[in-house]
This record gives sequence, C-alpha cells and structure tokens, in this order.
Amino acid sequence: MTEFVLKYGCNPNQQPARIFMRNSGELPIEVLNGRPGYINFLDAFNSWQLVKELKEATGLPAAASFKHVSPAGAALGLPLSDTLKRIYFVDDLELSPLACAYARARGADRMSSYGDWAALSDVCDKETAMVLAREVSDGVIAPGYTDEALEILKKKRKGNYNIVKIDPDYTPELMEYKDVFGITFEQRRNDVRIDDSLFENIVTENKELSEEAKRDLMVALITLKYTQSNSVCYAKDGQAIGVGAGQQSRIHCTRLAGNKADLWFLRQHPKVLALPFREDIGRPDRDNTIDCYISDEYEDVLADGAWQKFFTEKPEPLTSREKREWLDKQTGVSLGSDAFFPFGDNIERARKSGVSYIAQPGGSIRDDHVIETCNKYGIVMAFNGIRLFHH
Repeated sequence: MTEFVLKYGCNPNQQPARIFMRNSGELPIEVLNGRPGYINFLDAFNSWQLVKELKEATGLPAAASFKHVSPAGAALGLPLSDTLKRIYFVDDLELSPLACAYARARGADRMSSYGDWAALSDVCDKETAMVLAREVSDGVIAPGYTDEALEILKKKRKGNYNIVKIDPDYTPELMEYKDVFGITFEQRRNDVRIDDSLFENIVTENKELSEEAKRDLMVALITLKYTQSNSVCYAKDGQAIGVGAGQQSRIHCTRLAGNKADLWFLRQHPKVLALPFREDIGRPDRDNTIDCYISDEYEDVLADGAWQKFFTEKPEPLTSREKREWLDKQTGVSLGSDAFFPFGDNIERARKSGVSYIAQPGGSIRDDHVIETCNKYGIVMAFNGIRLFHH
C-alpha cells in the first residue's frame, strides 16, 4: 500500500487528506479493520514509537494509551497487585504481561484515556484483546494479532474498530519534514537513545538510585519523548502515573502531572475501594464519579439526592485531612522533565506527590537552588543533559 486516503484531516473541512511515503515507498502498515483518521494515525505512529522504545530499553512488553498526540499513560508489563486490578477494572480477567501493560497504561488516567488509541509493543494476544474489548477506545496499533485477538477486536464499535498492524522492522529516514503555513520544516528525527547511562551524573547529596528507580525514570523520559511540550511525567512501579502535557509553564506541567498522580494514588484509598456503586453503573460513569468523590466538590455535586443515581447509599466524604494523610504515604515516585527546572518550586510540588527521584537536563542559571531544594528533602536528582521537546 503506497497511500491511505483519509476521510478528512484534523477537522471535517480539511479535505482532501491522506498518508503516504514521501519517497514513493510502501507504507509500513496494514489496516486490518476500520478506517483510521488523521488524528488516529498521528496517535498510532507516536504511540508505536513510544512502546517500541520502552520494550528495547527494558526488555519488557510495553503499552501506551494516547489521546490527541500525547500519552495519557504508558507502562511496562509487570504483574498487578490486587488493588491495581480493582481500580483498573480487570480483577475478573486473566492477564498476560502485555495485558498488564495496557491495563496499567489505561489506568494511569482513566478519564483522559476515554476513547484512546492503544499501542502494543508485542503481538496482541487474547488476554490483551479482552481488556481492550471492554474499554471505550478508537483503535490499536501492534506488530501483529493472534487469530483469537483479531476476532475479539473486530467486534468492537459494531465492527468498525480501527486495527492497524505495523512492520516492527520499519526504520524511518533520518530526516523528517513538516509543513506549516505552506513552509516546510526539516530536522533530524529525535533518535536519542534513553537508557540508564543517563542517570550517572547525580548532582544531589543523596546518590542512592535503585534499579527500580532507574527503570521508572526511563519510563518517564521515554514517555516525555512523545508528549507535547512542555511536559513532566511522574512514574512508579513501571508505569506513568501522571503526565502533564502542553503547558507553557514548567510549574504548571509539574502541578498538572502531580495532580494526576495524586488521583491515581487516591483511587487506591480504602474509602474509594469501598464505594457502594449500583450494579448498573458502567466503568466510564464509575471513573467520573470516583474523580468527583475524590474532588473537593463532592458534597456540592452529589447533593440533594443526586448520589442515588450512582450509589446504593450515600458514602461518607473523603476529607481533606484523610486525603493528605493518604498522599503522605506515597514515596518512591520517579519524575522526568523534558527541559530544565528553572525554580525550586517544581521540587516543592513534586515532593507533595511522593517524588524521591528526578531526571532532568540541567542547565538553568538557578540549578544551585533546584539542587538545594532536592537536598532539603533527600531527593536524588540526575542531570541527563538531554532536552526532549516534542511538537
């Protein structure tokens, strides 16, 4: 296939639209089902690069959940605890390593992942297809699909689920191009390799960086490589738990990602796990209601009997004190930034979400203040010297 004609571009008025190889070669993909659109393919190709690099860097199966050309979540195929199985709604399924990877990626920020594009580093198996089958998703890209998985996925969205197979051996050309306002930009593609050698320049007093922390920092940095900048990523236990994308200010990235990481951890609070949902409430409504329950507006939103739409009885609120006490238990979180931190306020915010390890380029005129703030809290920070802007 030399080209694939799209229904339209980013918006319905942007016609005609297609994807094709600039040098008249064959596209490295095969559309097995559905008709992916312009934004679908942007998500597909960015997410595929992310999971391919995660697999190469760690040797583990990887998955990503993309929305509007940024990851809502990315993860490795590590086993899930019983609590994570519950908050990811997969406690009734058999899970392969690849299925665990997608459940983690989808579970990082379930509200943002609603209607996502999924990417899988390995051939999609039956177990992963079963996880995908129950979620609201636009499509998936993988290097292949078992017959059982393909049969399951082809039934999604009334038979119109987008399924894309990509050649895992495809390597793009070194130079890439982009047209903006009729003007062509050319640059070398970002082929920087991210591995644990990037964490050798530890600039803080605390230099104890565990292998698990190095793994999580790699997850964060590879995720950032394909996240719209400015961006910051919190990671723990082999998965992103909070991604702050496309913010003009670094502190806003840190706050946004930190707030998402807090929600991820608060979803594991005993009060949240014990919420008395009505049996007829589906996963999307449960996700929205849980976020509402965790928020400060809970009493206002579910006042005057509105709670009866979701619960068999009105739950006791999760107080601000209870939330803070629970979040204070969170430690061992890794944080990556796609550019340097200009002020120590980013460290102050990160600490509130349990960050113990940081990787960032360094190079700010206030590096000494940022390092000093890390030292105040015993945080380990490495300067990797690599900026990861993505636009």
